[in-house]
Amino acid sequence: MPTPTKGPRLGGSPAHEKLMLANLATSLFRHGRITTTEVKAKRLRPLAEQLITKAKRGDLHARRRVLTVVRDKDVVYALFDEIAPRYANRDGGYTRIVKKGPRKGDAAPMAIIELVEELVVATPAKATKSAARKATRAEAVAALAGDDDETVVVKPAKATKAAKAAEPAETDEVDTDDTADDES
Repeated sequence: MPTPTKGPRLGGSPAHEKLMLANLATSLFRHGRITTTEVKAKRLRPLAEQLITKAKRGDLHARRRVLTVVRDKDVVYALFDEIAPRYANRDGGYTRIVKKGPRKGDAAPMAIIELVEELVVATPAKATKSAARKATRAEAVAALAGDDDETVVVKPAKATKAAKAAEPAETDEVDTDDTADDES
């Protein structure tokens, strides 16, 4: 945590303030930018920059220190593997605060706090990961079945008796070419 500030706390007690800042930091790293009050944004900036600096170190101790603040393991993973490498050549100033204007309900001054470089969401990477897993599973099934050259026919789990009778028995065929070579 950064040095405590003088004056009233954000949430009433120091523990509540610490939890609020941790939740704000988690949201900032998850989304790349958040809208909050100016006071909260100014209080969040030093904490977020310290967490990014720890993530740039990348060792186990730094990961555990970040996990004491940011409780979501997926966000910590993204912080260490996606966000911190973008700032490898930068010595600070990872966040930006842009003043927005008063909030409609209570006229509180609002601000947007965001990471300086644009956060690129890597949703296609998850799709390729699942496709790779499916391909690996299909290869493993083919290897277990001993069918390296043949294609694997996948049938529906529940088939009616009429459909079973109408289907040709392709899976039970014996390769006659190999037996013909052995006999001659």
